[in-house]
Amino acid sequence: MKKYPAMAVVEFGEIGKGMFATDKMLKKAPIAFIRCGTISRGRYLTAIGGSTASVGESFDEGLFWGGDAVLDSVLLADVHPQVHDAILGQHRPQGRGALAIVETQTVACNVRAAELALKGTPVNLMELRLADAGLSGKGLSIYEGELYDIEAAMDIVSGFLEAAGKELNYQIISSPHEALDTRITSHSLFGTARMIELEGESG
Repeated sequence: MKKYPAMAVVEFGEIGKGMFATDKMLKKAPIAFIRCGTISRGRYLTAIGGSTASVGESFDEGLFWGGDAVLDSVLLADVHPQVHDAILGQHRPQGRGALAIVETQTVACNVRAAELALKGTPVNLMELRLADAGLSGKGLSIYEGELYDIEAAMDIVSGFLEAAGKELNYQIISSPHEALDTRITSHSLFGTARMIELEGESG
């Protein structure tokens, strides 16, 4: 069950302006302060949650005070449960199936793309990374499902990002190797990876 009916993410190109606008967001309405902080490329990222009305008021306040420093933003008035959990940092292991990896230059548009993909198709969101270590400010999401559902989800994602004028890189793996699938199911971050022994290796 969702803890927060609505969520919003605001991405600022200036750290000081981001902190200032975040302060205004917190003072505007009673919201849950999910996360904020500096990310790669000298940016500042803020994520909030709560009732639709409160999140909407705080989101608008952040955009107003952030001004030209706002690089990207998204308000999810009825956030999908899987996006909700992913923003809260939960990883979602899945069964076998085709994979899709979506890489965007900003975080907020990746979050919005995930929301559209999940509401438009029965794919599952395995992981959503918000400009964490090694991503250079990018957003990354990984999906699992039947190949035709994955392809439909990517049609939705690419259509949204193209219409929004956002750069998109995505890749579909129709039948991932079991070792790669196991690894991605755990986490895509290299620093957390453990060696997987494969049959047929020569010592």
